[in-house]
Amino acid sequence: MDKIAGLKEILALEPGNSLARYGLAMELAGQGETDAALAEFDTLLAGDAGYTAGYQMSAQMLADAGRQPDAIVRLKTGIECATRRGNRHAASQMQVMLDELDR
Repeated sequence: MDKIAGLKEILALEPGNSLARYGLAMELAGQGETDAALAEFDTLLAGDAGYTAGYQMSAQMLADAGRQPDAIVRLKTGIECATRRGNRHAASQMQVMLDELDR
């Protein structure tokens, strides 16, 4: 069974499994399925607004897809999330991305 099928099977049993949702988004991204990956990131963040890595990776995908305004919004939200959770490293990384996009 391929990874995507396995992750979808897990999510069919546990739709709120954030790690599986993140993994599915990343696998889809790795296969060039940008729209599907972004949809999974949106679902992830709607269900688990504290999943910091989801903000960073989806913002990168949005920027790579030429959707800078969306990436900027995602990064600002992600920075707020990381700061609330005390994750200074993630907040710093997203701030660097934001500074590069916001030039």
